[in-house]
Amino acid sequence: MIEVLIVDDHKMVIEGMQLLLHDQEEIKVTGFALSGEEAIELVPVLKPDVILLDINMPGINGIDTCKSILSSFPDIKIIAISMHKESSLIKLMLGNGAKGYVLKNAGKDEIVKAIQSCYLGKVYLDDTVNEIIINSVTNTSKQKISDTFPHLSRREKDVLRLIMDEYTTQEIADKLFISFGTVETHRRNMLIKTGARNTVGLVKLALEYNLLK
Repeated sequence: MIEVLIVDDHKMVIEGMQLLLHDQEEIKVTGFALSGEEAIELVPVLKPDVILLDINMPGINGIDTCKSILSSFPDIKIIAISMHKESSLIKLMLGNGAKGYVLKNAGKDEIVKAIQSCYLGKVYLDDTVNEIIINSVTNTSKQKISDTFPHLSRREKDVLRLIMDEYTTQEIADKLFISFGTVETHRRNMLIKTGARNTVGLVKLALEYNLLK
């Protein structure tokens, strides 16, 4: 029996995963966590074989959660479940010990196959992710150093410019006519995409690699 822990800050996603896996005889969902902090506390108690881990979470993101868990429990197999398709983010998760990367629009068979494969010690990437990685390797020789960073959306660049101009989150929200929470979501996405630990690190990377070009 493969015991699985699901970690995602959206309860609906967790319930969907549980529904997908409930009739699998060889797979058992033994618990779930709504944050990285909660997952780190649950792992020593549940000792799952496989963790399905979201990347974009408030507080401790999936990358840091992955590193923290594997530092104490290196035998646990972690599969990133994410909507992000940036090759740099995929490589970052795999580089920090994740054994799989599957996009959130994957079907039941894909999720089951990923769990089974990673449980056996194999690395599993769904077809789309695999293609992204192959393309990134193929194009490496054509890229400049700055191109190794993921693409920031137009709105993310708008937010980043205002962060660099020392606007507060509420001031950015007012200036761009978006909500406070939306600004924080853009900030969190940029931290995850770039691997920066905090806003200061994000600004340093933006200046060093000209992310606002």
